[in-house]
Amino acid sequence: MPVLRSERRRFLRSVAAVGLVGWNSVCATRADAKSLREGEPAPPAALVTLDGQRISTAELLGQVVILKFWATWCEPCRKELPLLSDYAQRHAEEGFRVLAFSLDAPDDIAKVRKAAQGFHFPVGLLAASSAPGYGRIWRLPVSFTIDRHGRLAINGWKQNPGSWTTESLERIVTPMLR
Repeated sequence: MPVLRSERRRFLRSVAAVGLVGWNSVCATRADAKSLREGEPAPPAALVTLDGQRISTAELLGQVVILKFWATWCEPCRKELPLLSDYAQRHAEEGFRVLAFSLDAPDDIAKVRKAAQGFHFPVGLLAASSAPGYGRIWRLPVSFTIDRHGRLAINGWKQNPGSWTTESLERIVTPMLR
C-alpha cells in the first residue's frame, strides 16, 4: 500500500501542477530550451488571446515576431511591455508582431486585462496557449524573436539581460524589418 499511496500522491501533484501552470509548461522541459538553435526553424507557438482568438506563429510567417513571456507581478516586465507596445505600433506596417504570453494564473485574468489595456499587441495566458518548444518558462522576462522566414533569430534564454530596450530593439529588430 505505501507504494500505491506514493504513486497516487505523485499523480495528484501532477494534476494540480497542470491546473496551476498549464499543460504546456508541464510537458515542456529545460531540455527543449537547450535544443533551441538560432537560425533553425522556430518551434511553433499559439497564443489564445484574452478575447478567445487563436493566433499561431505559422499564420505570421513573413513577419518578424517576438514571443514575450511576462507576468503582472514581474517588475522588469511591467517596464518593458509599454516600450514593446510603442515599438509594435510604430512598426506594425513593416510586418512586426508581438505575442504576449502571461504566466499569471487564470484566477488573475482581471489583473492581466488591466495590465494589457492599451497594448498594441495581443495578450493571452500561457496556461490557455501553446508554446512547448521554448521550454519551461522559469525566468522573467524572457522573449524569443522569429524572423520573416520562421527561423529563431534571438534565443531568449541566451539574451542577457532578458528585457528589451529602445536601443536593443533598434539595433536588433529594426534591421530584420528591412
